[in-house]
Amino acid sequence: MAKTPENNAKTTEITGKNDVFNDVLSSLKITGSVLLNEDYVSPWAVSIPQGKDLPGSGQNTHVAAFHLVRRGVIEIELENGSREIVCEGELVVCFSASAHTLSQGKGVSPRPFMQIMQEGENIFKPDKETFAQSASLICGTFMLHNTFLNPLFESLPPLLKVTKKQGNYYDVSTTATIIELLQKEIDQYSCAHGFIIARYLELLCAKTIQQYTRNLPSNRSGWLQAIKDPLISQLISDIHLHPANSWSVKEMAKRVALSPSRFAARFSNAMGAAPMSYVTQWRIYQAIKLLNDTRDSVEQISLQTGYENVAAFGRAFKRNTGISPGKWRKERGADISRLKRRSRV
Repeated sequence: MAKTPENNAKTTEITGKNDVFNDVLSSLKITGSVLLNEDYVSPWAVSIPQGKDLPGSGQNTHVAAFHLVRRGVIEIELENGSREIVCEGELVVCFSASAHTLSQGKGVSPRPFMQIMQEGENIFKPDKETFAQSASLICGTFMLHNTFLNPLFESLPPLLKVTKKQGNYYDVSTTATIIELLQKEIDQYSCAHGFIIARYLELLCAKTIQQYTRNLPSNRSGWLQAIKDPLISQLISDIHLHPANSWSVKEMAKRVALSPSRFAARFSNAMGAAPMSYVTQWRIYQAIKLLNDTRDSVEQISLQTGYENVAAFGRAFKRNTGISPGKWRKERGADISRLKRRSRV
């Protein structure tokens, strides 16, 4: 099909939105791990600790527990008392990393998950007579990095449930295929077993997030809603690519051919935040990644993220994080002695 101006415009809109989403999703550097693959006969209950107490947690790593029900029906209860029924073929991800309890049936005290991991004994294992009534689970973790101030991560719900009825045919069938491949790989040990499972888990987490974004109601504001607006999405892409620019409402409005007042209203309605607030959030997010991953000095990082001097950068950083850039690097950043200096081109 020949590319008409109209087709080119549509392609640009789609590409702009996807580039923004892809870049921010990629910055989370998602990895995954399977911790449990068991059958439990009712009644049973297992308590899952907070993400910080699960394997894989670290200074800059957010651990979200996930639970995939292969057979049966279970209940998940969060710390705040809210409950969710999870049926066969459904997946639930606790992005809030809060403690929660999995159960089937009543009258059983929850057994600590880490105790199950350490002892390796399944006291709820069904026999031949009770197998058909048991539940089969795959439990594990998604490890997400660089989550602090990440606009995509901040848009995710505390508990995300993926069902067979959620989304269009493509989303449902693709997610089901990933789950099926994951289950087959878990059940049959082979060469590159661990590597392949990790890749399937990365795909599953990314697809879960994508499926959630596709089904957001149109009247909700926030980052995920804002990137659906072609003008706002393109502007967000520019901000992400050039955080050091001298951004202002007037400059941003000029780029999208709107008056400053109309632009500010459109941006705020879609994003739920003022334009310059988002610029600051993205600059500090980039600064955090540079503090974590490079040996660049605080002064260099301040210039790379759009601040004319270290003092202004330090004030903005502390307003958004509660601590100074130097303290962040000391307490939460990587060991800079082990990092290579980035080449200057």
